[in-house]
Amino acid sequence: MIEKQQGIAWFTICRPTRRNAIDYTVMDELHEAIELAEQDDEVKVLVITGAGEDAFCAGGDLQVFHQLKTKEEAYAMLAKMGNILYRLLTLPKPTVALINGIAVGGGCELATACDFRFARAGARLGFVQANLAITTGWGGATMLFEKMAYDKALHLLLQAQTITAEEAERIGFVHRTFHHSLREQCEKEMSGYTNKSTHVLRAYKEAATKRWKTEEFRRRFFAEIEQCAHLWESEEHEQAVQSFLAKRNK
Repeated sequence: MIEKQQGIAWFTICRPTRRNAIDYTVMDELHEAIELAEQDDEVKVLVITGAGEDAFCAGGDLQVFHQLKTKEEAYAMLAKMGNILYRLLTLPKPTVALINGIAVGGGCELATACDFRFARAGARLGFVQANLAITTGWGGATMLFEKMAYDKALHLLLQAQTITAEEAERIGFVHRTFHHSLREQCEKEMSGYTNKSTHVLRAYKEAATKRWKTEEFRRRFFAEIEQCAHLWESEEHEQAVQSFLAKRNK
């Protein structure tokens, strides 16, 4: 769902019964939101959040994507979302992940693509992909190493556990934690940007993202996606997913 208000375009993932997991429809809707933010001069900030109070985004929807078995099938899906997150990463407007609840797996990759990450106090976040015998598949690790201290980023990826928003703020992944009124607090934080010229916002963002528009960075970004696709068709990944689904369905 996309709405505009006071210079902010709000994109809300509306799949609360699936913990706002991403499927192909959400991918297409997110692409539309990015297009809107890029082309509409009235939009000065893009904020991404999840519907409800429990989840920001639980990553890719396993019920949908577990049907993909070969590395070619996996790569088609991973590259589709990877391209969307690359556009989000390099969008010439400020972007915010408003993490209203749990963010795991691809949900953390989505948040990493944004310039700022604000989170509800107590929300849990984690790059848990390694527990499913795969790596980040949407460019998340490549982006994370750009945005955090090396050792802290590597620890998040290798540990593959969830941490609280407060701990994520302490290590520099989350920029602010809010205890209540997330949307209002986010609007307040962004008010210093939305009263500025769109041309100024674009100029600063283009200066900031120039280093990510190189062929070398794109090569690393999509090599990560290709590596995940290779691991995707492994027996180890298949067994890990089957075990995860069995536990969840008990």
